[in-house]
Formats: sequence, structure tokens, C-alpha cells
Amino acid sequence: MAVTVYTLPACVQCDSTKRMMQRNQIEYDEVDMSQDPVALDMVKTLGYTAAPVVVSGENHWSGFRMDRIQSLSA
Repeated sequence: MAVTVYTLPACVQCDSTKRMMQRNQIEYDEVDMSQDPVALDMVKTLGYTAAPVVVSGENHWSGFRMDRIQSLSA
């Protein structure tokens, strides 16, 4: 299942999320919302105002969520 992480520069939670995904060997695509206004609008449409936003199929969440990241590798 495709996983996309929407990030912003200098975002500690974004860095932690990416690091945890790498540690759990979860492949993901990263989209920098500061460089992609369409992605930023999509994330706002989902109701989020903070980064990172992780989208995996029908599931999505905002912030560093270790439990949700680990469920992706299960």
C-alpha cells in the first residue's frame, strides 16, 4: 500500500516520522507542502493544519504517531 508523508521544512515531528518509518522499513513518498501548493490544499481539505500528515490508502493522520506508524509495518 502506498504511503505518502506530507512535510514542512524544519519540522521536528516530520523528521521523527520519517526516521521511524525508515527504522521500520516502511517505504514512503515525501511531499514538501512548502513547495507544492496543491498538496497543501489537499491536506487542508482533509482537515489538518499541522505537519506531518501521513496518508496510507483510506487512513490518514497528523503528527508523530508511533502507534500508527508501527501498524503500517504489521
